[in-house]
Amino acid sequence: MTMAQPPQMTLTQKIIAKACGRENVMPGELVTVSVDLLMGQDASGPRKWGPRLKEFNAKLWDPDKVVVVSDHYVPAVDAQSAEILATSRQFAREYGVKNFFDMQGISHAIMPERGLLRPGMFVAGGDSHTPTAGAFGCYAAGFGATDTTAIAITGETWTTVPETIKVQIDGELGEHVTAKDVMLWLCREMGMENSFKSVEFCGSTVASMSMSERLVLSNMAAELGAEAGIIGVDAVTIQALKDTGGDWHGAEQWVADEGATYVKTIKLDASQLVPQVAAPHAPENTKLAKEFAQVAVDQCYVGACVGAKLEDLQMAATILKGRKVSPTTRLLVAPATVRVTEKAAVDGTLAALTGAGAILLPSGCGACAGMGAGIVAQGEVCISTTNRNFQGRMGHKDASVYLASPYTVAASAITGRITDPDELTPLLAEKERLTA
Repeated sequence: MTMAQPPQMTLTQKIIAKACGRENVMPGELVTVSVDLLMGQDASGPRKWGPRLKEFNAKLWDPDKVVVVSDHYVPAVDAQSAEILATSRQFAREYGVKNFFDMQGISHAIMPERGLLRPGMFVAGGDSHTPTAGAFGCYAAGFGATDTTAIAITGETWTTVPETIKVQIDGELGEHVTAKDVMLWLCREMGMENSFKSVEFCGSTVASMSMSERLVLSNMAAELGAEAGIIGVDAVTIQALKDTGGDWHGAEQWVADEGATYVKTIKLDASQLVPQVAAPHAPENTKLAKEFAQVAVDQCYVGACVGAKLEDLQMAATILKGRKVSPTTRLLVAPATVRVTEKAAVDGTLAALTGAGAILLPSGCGACAGMGAGIVAQGEVCISTTNRNFQGRMGHKDASVYLASPYTVAASAITGRITDPDELTPLLAEKERLTA
């Protein structure tokens, strides 16, 4: 008698199967899972959880598996913001949350930076960009306040096993082409209505990407409307875990089976990709950066979990070093974490940015979420490294926000217009010739 072969599973299925204590799961199944890590922010965590925990006379199921980050209302700009931050601090003390990061940076950058992620984890977060953790071989998804409150008490939740879309990216990216350009292209090609789907990224391009760039792919799976964005474990993952003090033992197992079934496969030849820009008011409104060359910008913003990591700041600095921000615009830089600021100060990145005229802002969600410094006024145009440009998100509903990579945002800051970074040098040379 021939033994039946176990089904070949995607990485998404493997992690969910582990989380619900089964050998395998199939797309469409409704399962109850144990959560390995729960993240809540000042906006979505303690101020929502606290009243319910007191109402039910409950405690956190495991304080060591809970992460709380204050990143939306930092630094406080009014009494309400200050109260929300005070609530988070009191909650962390009262419930024994050791992994509390107060004004240290954005949650989605903090968790990988502080070694809190482990491949194979089921991560639940009270924010739609929780999928960022998928770059470390985790299944990470955003949940609403009611669900995260239940998780905080029980350590469990339910989920539908999503179908998986395979995104295979091969080829070498151009000098000024980044993971952000890849994701903007995918937003246009795949649209933003991929609900109840998980996206797994693979291919030679992904294999050669730094962890910083991989985080962009997983982060912006949210813009595709997907539940999660995952990358299988390889040498880059393991090195990143070692560098951050994360647990890398046994990590190699967290890859998709070769015979796994995908609902669809999307392929991209990265060598053909050029800088991209998304027009208002959705990431899927993406075209070639050079198609927006006549759009003047009032503000250029290098910030957010997706666009202000150390490598992002370094990208912008390579464009700005020895040059000046146009007098017709302003450039704001909000590093993703305080550690990013520290490292950028040591390696000369901050000097290059501020020397060009950039204004340094505190680490936090800030203008990306329409909070704090950097929001835009009625009629203003901003080009930003953030992940969303929905109407009214960064300020006034009649402002216009364009999305781009750090290279493109920096190039635009120099010219005062949306500028393909590949075309910056000839543009400046022509300007000098005309004014000579």
